Amino acid sequence: MIERYTRPEMVKVWNDRTKLLHWLRIELAVCKELAARGVISRSDWRELSKKGESLIDRGGVDPQRVAEIEKIVKHDVIAFTTAVAEQVGPTSRFIHFGLTSSDILDTCLALQVQEAGILLCKAIDELLNSLNKLAHKYRKLPTIGRSHGIFAEPTSFGLKFLGWYSEWTRNRERLLGALEEMRFGKLSGAVGVCPHWGIDFEEKVLGQLGLNREPVSTQVIPRDRHSNWIFTLSLLGSSLERMVVELRHLQRSEVGEMIEGFQKGQKGSSAMPHKRNPISSENITGCARMLRSYAQAAQENIVLWHERDISHSSVERMIFPDSAILLDYTLHRACQVLNSLGIKQDQVRKNLKNAGPLVYSGHYLLELIKVGVSREQAYAWVQECALMSLEHSDKEFVQLLLEHSEISSRLSAKKIRELASVHYQLRNVDKIYNAVKQQARPKKTYGKKREENIVDFG
Repeated sequence: MIERYTRPEMVKVWNDRTKLLHWLRIELAVCKELAARGVISRSDWRELSKKGESLIDRGGVDPQRVAEIEKIVKHDVIAFTTAVAEQVGPTSRFIHFGLTSSDILDTCLALQVQEAGILLCKAIDELLNSLNKLAHKYRKLPTIGRSHGIFAEPTSFGLKFLGWYSEWTRNRERLLGALEEMRFGKLSGAVGVCPHWGIDFEEKVLGQLGLNREPVSTQVIPRDRHSNWIFTLSLLGSSLERMVVELRHLQRSEVGEMIEGFQKGQKGSSAMPHKRNPISSENITGCARMLRSYAQAAQENIVLWHERDISHSSVERMIFPDSAILLDYTLHRACQVLNSLGIKQDQVRKNLKNAGPLVYSGHYLLELIKVGVSREQAYAWVQECALMSLEHSDKEFVQLLLEHSEISSRLSAKKIRELASVHYQLRNVDKIYNAVKQQARPKKTYGKKREENIVDFG
């Protein structure tokens, strides 16, 4: 991922030094169990453990040295084991004992995904907090709803944020589920049959690393797990885009109900000094498109020849770090957008007023049906008044309803006026908020330390 769209915490998860440290820890975990079972002598294990831990404390093998060796041997894992041997000495012969490259690669990838998942969950929690605050702040602000881009019925401005809050509680659960599906490693050898030790050995070593054993592997862990992870990240990107597209629409000059934060010294256009464009929201839309493209590549990786080919390898070197890094960046940018939003409440109220009482037409349709009018006839009467009001600016919708002989003979004047009320329209909004609050339950924990979710719906 290019530096423009990265954050250092997430980049660190995926850099070469972190990867090589994971490789070394996995190798030493295997050796530790080999020593416990007598395959490695006590004296050899003492030396190997001491030098291996010292190497870990120094940051592991030098990625540049590994790269130099790889230029010659053309194999990244062999380059790594050679670099380790240079540092550890004779007992390094037990490094990579009974393993194939994918035992290290796939197990390492599972560990990296878990670390990335912790950072992504924290970012989601920040997003949930921001949405929660906005949902409550604008709970009582009525606004015109829109469908097909056209005035529909009034809604609560806060419900926009409440809806996204509800969606992101689901997204958090989806991410945790995908993380659990990726919490699997393998040490089962070249074709997955554990020829050098039993599955109990594999389970014990992986358990020490915080991973589960893949029940049936080939040379690799089946890639349906990996595809599900990448797809989940792409889905979260689409949820972010759903949110920011609404924010972009509300910033259009013709709507003008909100505006993105604009810092001192910021410029909106190289040609037009007056511009304040929704660049952050548009940026998030673009990032979401990229995240979806990774999902297609991950789907292609599921199908491999026989016990394994490496057609998936080059793809995963790109899409795993890039998707996590990009989603992490996009989540934090979305939080920045939400935390600096300017809501133009006067314009919100003005647009609602400009919509006029026509937007309550559905209430009259239903009330007429209640008193015995057929749906088709009721629709025709209400539409007659509505179209006349649209075509003649001096003819007000409610007044036309009051003057309509068929309607006024069935609905009282008081009822006709009552139905054209935003208070009547939004009378159940508080119940919607309360339902969301009641549905909130203790969130699942995540990560090796099982950190608790910080979001509390007020």
